[in-house]
Amino acid sequence: MNFDPPLREVTLLRRYKRFLADVRLPDGSETTVHCPNTGSMKNCVLPGQEQAALISDSGNPKRKYRHTLEAVRVAHGYWAGVNTGRTNALVAEALSAGRIDGLSPADGVEREVTFAESRFDLALGERAAPHTFIEVKNVTLGPAPGEVDSGEIRFPDSVTERGQKHLRTLTAAAREGYRAVLFFCVQHGGARSAGPADDVDPVYGQLLREAAGAGVEILAWRTRMSTGEFVLDAPVPVVLP
Repeated sequence: MNFDPPLREVTLLRRYKRFLADVRLPDGSETTVHCPNTGSMKNCVLPGQEQAALISDSGNPKRKYRHTLEAVRVAHGYWAGVNTGRTNALVAEALSAGRIDGLSPADGVEREVTFAESRFDLALGERAAPHTFIEVKNVTLGPAPGEVDSGEIRFPDSVTERGQKHLRTLTAAAREGYRAVLFFCVQHGGARSAGPADDVDPVYGQLLREAAGAGVEILAWRTRMSTGEFVLDAPVPVVLP
């Protein structure tokens, strides 16, 4: 995923009302940007601290908030991508390029494909007859300042009933004979593994283990982030203690 113009480095001052953030530009002026993240952004936004951040420019002066918060500098000096609207595109791009081992795009990559009462982010095969359902999650919960840099980045960062529903539906799809994949798009530069945040949402952790036992494949890839591009960089192991 290339950025043209490149992302701009600014200083994050605060995030509030969930979808808004105030930043300081390099010239010292301040502006409000859109924050496209419905989660808690735990350990991404550090309360009471100013942080380096990256913003994109829509180029549309008529948009209420012309700029969008894309990433923040978190503990231990890593970038974390907080724009959840980028996640599906990052994975779809890698799939279409044939970069994800074991997930061939030869039969086509579809988006927003319905199964039962859920809609999965991606599917392989024709829309009328998909053979692989893929649900994508943006994973950013790393260590807080002062915690050990373990390299394990976890999901979710808050209780997610929607995520629980997706796991139940993936499990049902696997039991009906479909290939079902949960794809952790780990937008954290310090990722060396990924896993469930049992302390945040124990139900999700339990359902994740049940899904794995039912045959749902759980994949995780780290994202490389710079002002010019975000790209899925390499797989990391999924840890289910």
